Amino acid sequence: MKKLEELLELGGIKRDIVFLLISGAALLLSIFHITPFPFDLAWTAIILCGIPILLEAFIGLVTAFDIKADVLVSLALIASVIIGEDFAAGEVAFIMQLGALLEDLTVSRARAGIEKLVHLTPRTARRITSDTEEIIPAENVRVGDTLRVLPGETIPVDGVILSGATSVNQAVMTGESLPVDKGPGDEVSSGTVNQFGAFEMSASRVGEDSSIQRMIRLVRSADAGKAKIVGIADRWATWIVVIALTAAALTWLISGEIIRAVTILVVFCPCALVLATPTAIMAAIGNAARHGFLVREGDALERLASVRNITFDKTGTLTFGTPRVAAVVPLSDQVDSSELYLTAASCELHSEHPLGKAIVSSYREKTGHFPVQPEDFRMIPGRGVSAMVKGKMIYAGNPELLSEQGIVTDKSVREKAGSYLQEGCTVIYLARSGTCIGFLALSDTLRPDAQTTVDRIKETGIVPVLLTGDHENAAHAIARQIHIDEVHANCLPEDKLHWIDTFQNNRRPVCMIGDGINDAPALKKAHVGIAMGGVGSDIAVDAADIALVNDDIRELPHLLRLSKRMMTAIRLNLTFSMTLNFVAIVLAITGILNPVVGALVHNAGSVLVILNSALLLGWKQRK
Repeated sequence: MKKLEELLELGGIKRDIVFLLISGAALLLSIFHITPFPFDLAWTAIILCGIPILLEAFIGLVTAFDIKADVLVSLALIASVIIGEDFAAGEVAFIMQLGALLEDLTVSRARAGIEKLVHLTPRTARRITSDTEEIIPAENVRVGDTLRVLPGETIPVDGVILSGATSVNQAVMTGESLPVDKGPGDEVSSGTVNQFGAFEMSASRVGEDSSIQRMIRLVRSADAGKAKIVGIADRWATWIVVIALTAAALTWLISGEIIRAVTILVVFCPCALVLATPTAIMAAIGNAARHGFLVREGDALERLASVRNITFDKTGTLTFGTPRVAAVVPLSDQVDSSELYLTAASCELHSEHPLGKAIVSSYREKTGHFPVQPEDFRMIPGRGVSAMVKGKMIYAGNPELLSEQGIVTDKSVREKAGSYLQEGCTVIYLARSGTCIGFLALSDTLRPDAQTTVDRIKETGIVPVLLTGDHENAAHAIARQIHIDEVHANCLPEDKLHWIDTFQNNRRPVCMIGDGINDAPALKKAHVGIAMGGVGSDIAVDAADIALVNDDIRELPHLLRLSKRMMTAIRLNLTFSMTLNFVAIVLAITGILNPVVGALVHNAGSVLVILNSALLLGWKQRK
């Protein structure tokens, strides 16, 4: 059904282009009185461009008593024909349809940056059964199915690799330009491209639950018609129709010249006013899409332009949300930092704990080597792990683990560890042969552009605030690094709601940026919610007004400035269209403008409004 709608829309644009070309040629011949027929060729434009306008106005009046621009245009067309101004009628119809086409093209171009996601949806999948491999439609894949993906193919659903090694181009989901190596146990997302090796995977999220379909749903929910300011423009348009009809009737009665009344109807059509807002919003949505934002609500950018505070969650938003080894601190002359690091990674090699996995992955990233295989590995819940490494028993964990094993940590050790704890790090102690030989400090990794992003946000006049569930030390350590002055730590979801309520009750509309399920209430409550679409949970994305697809927070200042630039464009469009209408009606009442010139002046205004909005498509803040 959606494909049919898209084809009909495309066909309508092509038809309008053909009709406009024919009508334009006919009007040119009419100007020079070149006609091989016994009628004015301006009638070609009246029929091809005018009849759709008349039908639209009639249907709107009959079905919803919708008194809008089409009604006034229809009256102007009919009146022009009655008094014999065929060329004026054809010209009005032609330029009105030209303006409508420009709007369609602007909206179509704006959506192109978003709708390209739709074309990335895989059509088929290779399903493996006990004895066969079959190609099935991607929508028929079920959770738990085993699929094979060959080099060059698009991954059909979300899942986990069972066997095989490969590199995956994840640009569509994360914005990463380089392929990412994947192996057994790694997750893969639908819509991403398998570049090198073949692999088998187990489907985990299929159909409408898959990553690419989630993004598409966000795209299709973007609707410029939801903007509050569009409703204001529509109400103005209705009143202008009433004023124009009244002015035309009075002018005819007072002057006795019906041509002046017809000219008023022609010049006072509120087309530019109605076009002023939706074209600007859709163009801005298109601009945002090219910078990695999917706008779910049409009025989200309008609301964003008025925010005074921007509140950040920490983990997964300002940081990557994955712990990494920040320091390796040996405490014995018998071990250096490299040996301590290897010992810790080897001891944690079989650990399922996130911190243990972080130590192993950090070691492999830094050294390029695999840790030593441990023996007698044992997990000690709530304490840490133990294992035999190179024939010696190693304990890795918290102070309680060492205490239970009778291992003493003196004051100097606690002071050294305390300095890292003050910076928000987590400390893992290591003991060998009954002695504490050192510790590793782990911390969340700050996004490299976080500080620059916050500084640029401050330049827009918006005050950044950190709202996080982390403890005070970690929160203030991050805030100091990225120049955020206001910090609220240890926040539960209800605490974040409290702070957002406090700001907004003080007339400081808030933009909330988060990624987790715990951020969903705050994202919904805030004046504008922006979710990290790449790492964020489905619930967070669904609660937000805008999703940042590739998690590149560097683009946030651009979005904030774009929203303000969009509102400037809308105000300029509204002011220009209203001014033009009132000037034109005064000239029409005094008889200076005739229907032909009036149509040119008025509809040129509509075209200028659309072109001004279209400038937002490529707008970017100058450095």
